[in-house]
Formats: sequence, structure tokens, C-alpha cells
Amino acid sequence: MTTAELLARMLAEAGVRWVFGIPSGPVLPLIEALRKSSVEFVLTASETSAGFMAATVGHLTGLPGVCASTLGPGATNLATGVGAAWLDRAPLIAITCNVATPWLRRRVQMRIDHDALFAPIVKASYSVRAKDAGATLTKALALAAAEPPGPAHLDLPEDVAQAEAAGTAPRHARKNPPYAPAPAQSLLAAVLAQSRRPIVITGLTFCRAREPHALLGFIERQKIPFISTLHAKGFLPESHPLWAGVLGRARRSDVQALVRRADLIVAVGFDPVETNYEEWAERIPILHLSTEAAETSPSLAFAVNAAGDLEGMIAALREIPAAPNDWSAEELKRHREELERKLRPGGGFAAHHVIDALRKKLPTDGILAYDVGAHTHQIAAQWRTDAPKTCLATNGWSSMGYGMPAAYAAKLVHPERVVVGVVGDGCFQMTAGELALARRLRLKAPIVVLNDGWLGLMKIKQEKRGYGLSGVHLGAPVDSPPHYFGVPCRPARNVSEFDAALDWALALDGPSVVEAFIDVAPYSETVFD
Repeated sequence: MTTAELLARMLAEAGVRWVFGIPSGPVLPLIEALRKSSVEFVLTASETSAGFMAATVGHLTGLPGVCASTLGPGATNLATGVGAAWLDRAPLIAITCNVATPWLRRRVQMRIDHDALFAPIVKASYSVRAKDAGATLTKALALAAAEPPGPAHLDLPEDVAQAEAAGTAPRHARKNPPYAPAPAQSLLAAVLAQSRRPIVITGLTFCRAREPHALLGFIERQKIPFISTLHAKGFLPESHPLWAGVLGRARRSDVQALVRRADLIVAVGFDPVETNYEEWAERIPILHLSTEAAETSPSLAFAVNAAGDLEGMIAALREIPAAPNDWSAEELKRHREELERKLRPGGGFAAHHVIDALRKKLPTDGILAYDVGAHTHQIAAQWRTDAPKTCLATNGWSSMGYGMPAAYAAKLVHPERVVVGVVGDGCFQMTAGELALARRLRLKAPIVVLNDGWLGLMKIKQEKRGYGLSGVHLGAPVDSPPHYFGVPCRPARNVSEFDAALDWALALDGPSVVEAFIDVAPYSETVFD
């Protein structure tokens, strides 16, 4: 058995189903080993997309997603996708297939220092050697999945991949040390008792809670409102009468106004990588409960800053006796109604019309994957879901080009569910080549392109700063072609056309593109207000 064959066998035993990437000479031994295994090598149009797809698989399954590249430019392309796993906290294994061992310290074609390249965006980097390849992969898989999850990097020289594997692979990784115990319930109760207007926020770490709905028992007993970050959407039901919005997205000022009326922030599984506490919680007492402590600063007032067992913290909160507060059901109802109204300004066919139409068509367990831009803010604030892991986006990393690969990865993981991707026209230009992947794999995951002719988010930022508009105009929208890379496309210029195009796309037995020609102006009324 070669080292590459051993790695392929171990990946299969770990539950890995796909390795995403692009072939080259050094990658071929790994691809051949995968061909002989149950793990499928999925050809992407770019290594960046391979990283995004692996990160999405890791997020959805909890098992490390795997991506592979060649050396040099393949590795630098892959790094952008790996960065999403690093700052969006997804378990991932990134394999760079390198030159043969004698050339590793030489200045030769394409070779760069892969360890130095990946050092800032991975939990650890390992050089694979035939004598201990199994043990190395075991360590990498365990580390990637350990809290907080993230990417681990393996550098695989071509001669090592082809060499005979030495020894056998260990089947069990060392267990992680136990978490610190949760803060005493009496301490949490005492902090809550001093508050008259507490508010709960959930974030990225909360997405990894084993029983997220357990927190709802605390919220309902105390009758306090809750908000979430973009990543935590759906982990508590957004149809609940105590739900009050998404932090830092469209109509952020309305959500922030509610936060400012609070006198205690109960942050459960909040990860500041999404948005710093200083940006929204200054001077308000904070009860921070997560697997990691928050960084402190003079402008922040932590009543508790605890790192430990998140499940134990949620259980402790649930047992706190009900305490009166000054929030009223009518006040929260007015807040929600006003938020919904302001998210839908007047004007022509706009992103908010597309989002409402999509929400009506997708089932409750349908998955929406969306890209980075002005529409990110609109979707995060406007889309309603009561189901976890049904609204996929990158926030910590926030790289354009995420939406299409994420949608296609989600369809691989959940072929039985409806999956739709929403991307801006700028994002589509970056990743249109992945339509060839969808056609080849017959992935029934429509891609909705919001075509307004601008890099909308940058346009708004230039306007807000009083700058002239420069470098953000993509050109006047033109008629859609009948297909991209053999994937059929239909245009839509109003709500009725979009409804018809969406019905057409969902009825197809394969990939499709719906190009929605929308007005960019309404973003200026919602995104940063």
C-alpha cells in the first residue's frame, strides 16, 4: 500500500466522501488512490472553490471537509478557500501535493514554502512522511474537528505519496481535554436579577451546541427577546414572538436601537470573529458564555466572561427561576413590524422582492447559500428560517466567490433537499466556471444571479464616505444568454417573471441560472441604516 492509498483509506474510514480540487502531476498519485477508494475526487474550476466546498461540507456535517491542490499557484488559490474554514470555524483538511522530497528546499519551478503560506490560516501544518503518514493524518483529523474547529494542512511530496506506507495507522485519536465547568448557576442568576432589560444574542459557537433549542427554555421562562448573528440564523426559531432580528446587517440601526435599550447582554456562543463587541455592545454589561473567553477592552463591561462547557452553561441558564423584566410583548411586536417594513423600501424590482419570492418557494428544510455583497446584508436580515444550517454564508472570512461552491457542496451533502444559491453579478463573474461542475454532476441547485450592474456594497460605501463612484460599475446589464457552459439560463425583470423563472428552475433535473435584473438603489435604504 502506498502512502497515498493509506491516506485515501483512512479518509474513507473517517467518513470523508469527497476531496475537492484540481489535478496536476504531483496530485495524480492522490487522485489515483482516491479512485480505488470510496472517496470521490470532485474536479472544481478553481482551487479556491475547492476550499469553499470543503469548508461547507465541514460546516454541514461536522466532519472535516477535504480539498487538495498542487504546489505554488494551486496552493495560493486554495488558501483563499481555506481561510473561510479558519475564520468561519469549519473543520477542514487541506492537502498540498508538493515536489519530491529532494527538491523541497530548492528554488525550483512553482515551489514556495507551503508551511509559511498556510501558517496564519490553519490550526497546524504537517509534513507527511511515509514512516508516519497514518499517525499524521489521524492528528490532523482530530485537530480539525476539535473545538473550535478549523483547518489543518498536510503537505504531501510526490515521492512520499508513491512510497510504500510504513506501519499501520492508529484508529483512534487522543481525546480532547474536558472543558472547564460552567459558571455557578447562582452567579448567573445574580447577574440576571440585577437586570430589567436583558437581551440574548447567539453566535457562531452556538451553531455547534448539541441541543441549541435548550436555550429556548431559558428565553421563554424569562420572557426576554433574542437576536442572532448571521451564522446563528435558524438555530433558534425566527418565527418566535421573542425573536428580534439579526445583528449588524440590513436595517442594523433598528436592531441596534433595541440593543441600546437593554441593560444586560446574555451572549451565548457568541464568537467576536463575526463582529467585535466594541462595535455594538460598548458600556452595556455582558454575560459572555462560550467555549472561549472574549478579548477585553476598556470600553467593555463584562459581568461574566466565561470559557467552558457550553452545554452546561445553557443548562444552568434554564434552571434560573423566572424574573420580571420591563420588556413588553407589544413593544417587541412593534419592533418586528417596523423592521419588516423598513427592509422592503419602495422602488422597482429589487433584492427584497427576490428574497420574498424565494422564501415562498423553498420548503422549511430548503437550503439557501448566498455570497458576499450588498445582498448579504439584505438576506441575513430578511430571510426567515426556523431550521439550523439552512442559511449558508461566510462572515468571518467574507470572501466573494463563496455562494456557488457552497450551494453545490450543500447539494452533495443533502441531495434530497431543495438547495438554491444567490450571488451578486460580481460574485458570479468570479465563479461562473463552477457551472461546469454542476452540469457534470447534474446538481439540481438553481443559482439566482442578482444583476444590478454594480458592486453594490462598495457603491454604497463610496456614497456614504462622499467619494466619487469609481471601480465599482460592472456595466449596464445585458440580456441573459440561453446558457452558461451548457447550463440553461432564464432572465427575470419583475416579480412575476422571477416567480415563473424560479418554478422553471426548480422543475429541471439539473443545474440552472436565473438572472434577476434588479434595481441597486434600494440597498442604499437598508444596508447601512
